[in-house]
Amino acid sequence: MTQPPLLPPEVNQDEINAVVWKACDTFRGVVDPSEYKNYILVFLFLKYLSDVWKDRREQYAREFGGDEERIRRRLSRERFVLPDGCDFETIYAKRNEANIGEIINIALEQIEDENKAKLEGVFRNIDFNSEGNLGQTKERNRRLKHLIEDFADARLDLRPSRIGDQDVIGNAYEYLIANFAGDAGKKAGEFYTPAEVSILLAHLLRPQRGHRICDPACGSGSLLIRMADEIGDRDFALYGQESNGSTWALCRMNMFLHGKDSARIEWGDTLRNPKLIEGDALMKFDIVAANPPFSLDKWGAEEAAGDRFNRFHRGAPPKSKADYAFISHMIETTVEGTGRVGVIVPHGVLFRAGAEGRIRQRLIEENLLDAVIGLPANLFYGTGIPAAMLIFDRGRKMKDVLFIDASREYEQGKNQNRLRRQDIEKIASTHTKFETVEKYAYRATFEEIRENDFNLNIPRYVDTFEEEEEIDIQALQAEIDGLEAELAEVRAEMKRQLKGFEL
Repeated sequence: MTQPPLLPPEVNQDEINAVVWKACDTFRGVVDPSEYKNYILVFLFLKYLSDVWKDRREQYAREFGGDEERIRRRLSRERFVLPDGCDFETIYAKRNEANIGEIINIALEQIEDENKAKLEGVFRNIDFNSEGNLGQTKERNRRLKHLIEDFADARLDLRPSRIGDQDVIGNAYEYLIANFAGDAGKKAGEFYTPAEVSILLAHLLRPQRGHRICDPACGSGSLLIRMADEIGDRDFALYGQESNGSTWALCRMNMFLHGKDSARIEWGDTLRNPKLIEGDALMKFDIVAANPPFSLDKWGAEEAAGDRFNRFHRGAPPKSKADYAFISHMIETTVEGTGRVGVIVPHGVLFRAGAEGRIRQRLIEENLLDAVIGLPANLFYGTGIPAAMLIFDRGRKMKDVLFIDASREYEQGKNQNRLRRQDIEKIASTHTKFETVEKYAYRATFEEIRENDFNLNIPRYVDTFEEEEEIDIQALQAEIDGLEAELAEVRAEMKRQLKGFEL
């Protein structure tokens, strides 16, 4: 009797994560993590493309009885095209070549050329033949050989026939990005929003089918991906802009790996040069969410007054702090009457005076601010300070604002705190109910906020003070007297005992 074919072993996400993280050992201590992250992530991307292509080719070879012409025609209709000689196995076979860095560069360039619509420019900022980043020829070749061999690990077989519908590669990519953020501090962490924070923001903004969703400071794209996952459908459109070229490339790859390669991700400075334009006007979105860099200096304040889109009509933010510049941009890019905005900010945004205070007042008077949510400290990579979320809604019917103090409920980690599922659900549920909850949330009227001079500092509204238990002075004094009497007896007994030792 013919034996059934052996099924591929079940994919273990933790094992794959461990393999790709171990590959980083080739660079640790020699190359800065903010640099070598690009080489690791690009190589993981190349390995994924190669494994998917190999899987498809084998599948069509079986279907078409090895007819090469039919196989090629069918492969040409795939999501991407992998040119001959640009696959991981070919690069592995050439790993001992003296020009291995150049070989990898040429392969990436050809992949990009064959997939311009989805991958154009993605590899432009990565150079596997760089002496500055990877060392002189001998050392560079040694490192690249080790990297290639690390990715040849049998456990990194990423063929769809093996991993099925699991988002193993997307998960591994996110795992690496998160670990680079934690491993390298602010320099590598500034482009990543922790998953739990992104999930919370998605719960609060409630994106729906058919929505256009934008992140104007999208980093590696994790927040956009969570927003899309919240919908649970493919009927949406994703947009983003990122100023850092390497991070923009990571975002494009991340979108591709998560099956969201139709996302439009632009490269450029959102505040100085917004790229998401329709005609001669800013594109409008149903949902705009972002975790922009906190209090960015030199953001272009000198150009704000002449902004051709009039984004800063409520006033120009100070040149040393771009927080309200991002907020203003985000609000101006939402659909009037229905658009929603969610933004992560430092607490100073809630109470700083001057230009920021005037903009804050205008936003509240226009009835755009919906909720202020205080988050725990040490949630974000590169900074231990607590942050807040601001929710704006252009379709509000009421004038009250909900304040939530969620700063005391979280899971404490060794290096990073994190929001638990119950913390996220409590915040989202409280926001939905929009009611005062003792020592946790407060529904403030417009008049109360005005009386506070439009200061949004959360302790002004949410009273978390715990009253101390009333002390019975007489009972406490009686207890002290009893203890002193007991102590006197012990001292007298010790004195008697010590006399027995006298000569």
